[in-house]
Amino acid sequence: MTTSKRLRDGVRGAYSAAAEDPQRKHPFPVGRGFAERLGYPPKHLAGLPSVSVEAFTGVSNVAVTADIPLGATVLDVGCGAGLDALLAAAKTGPLGSVIGVDFSTTMLDRARHGATEAHLPNIEFREGDAERLPIEDASVDVALVNGIFNLNPMRDAIFRELARVVRPGGVVYAAELILRGPVQKPDVVDEANWFA
Repeated sequence: MTTSKRLRDGVRGAYSAAAEDPQRKHPFPVGRGFAERLGYPPKHLAGLPSVSVEAFTGVSNVAVTADIPLGATVLDVGCGAGLDALLAAAKTGPLGSVIGVDFSTTMLDRARHGATEAHLPNIEFREGDAERLPIEDASVDVALVNGIFNLNPMRDAIFRELARVVRPGGVVYAAELILRGPVQKPDVVDEANWFA
């Protein structure tokens, strides 16, 4: 098995475990308290289905700060449990649409349940990889990316896919973690580095 495949399976397993049991200890923060620390307003979170909020993982409040016009088509790459997609759907309104893409079926189950519970018919969730988005060319007005670049070694392919699916004049809002110091063993790539 290649290092990239092993890492990808490890990331999928870790995020699926967070979806299955958000209260358990995970190698990254999960849930409502973490979302509030990132700047998601408690009043916004209170109005969302707990199935999506309690399994939230991300690095920023990108859906809160993004300029999402009414009627826009929004893509949430690495949508997880769907928190950002739910917020985007409220901003784009019933004439717009939101497509969430994730590679964890367990996270997608939560996201779909949350959209149904919130009575938001303008959200669709698709299983797929960020480097091979199941999205038509030039079909997206706004793309949201909340913390997936550090989890996927195929970053160049992700950027190419974003360029392919976002319309001319569209916008990408991305948030990511950055290192403030060197990795202990830069020549060794393993799952521990992905969740450090």
